Amino acid sequence: MLFKARVEIRLKKGIADPEGVNTLKALHLLGFDSVKEVKSVKVFDIFLEGKNEENARRQVEKMCQRLLTNPVIHLYNIEVNKI
Repeated sequence: MLFKARVEIRLKKGIADPEGVNTLKALHLLGFDSVKEVKSVKVFDIFLEGKNEENARRQVEKMCQRLLTNPVIHLYNIEVNKI
């Protein structure tokens, strides 16, 4: 079966987000003064084969632990759907 996994990776609370800070500054320079905070998020869409949804989720979990995230600074969310 073919699955699509969407992995959203964000920084843990208290970890500096220079991309978010710079985007906030740029938005303010462009006149968007109502914006109070910007947080950057990285998204991966991963298409993979698996026996079932649980198998696909386990594979993606291992990918996150071994390559996609740093557990010291990142939080992540995995969403898996059959396609």
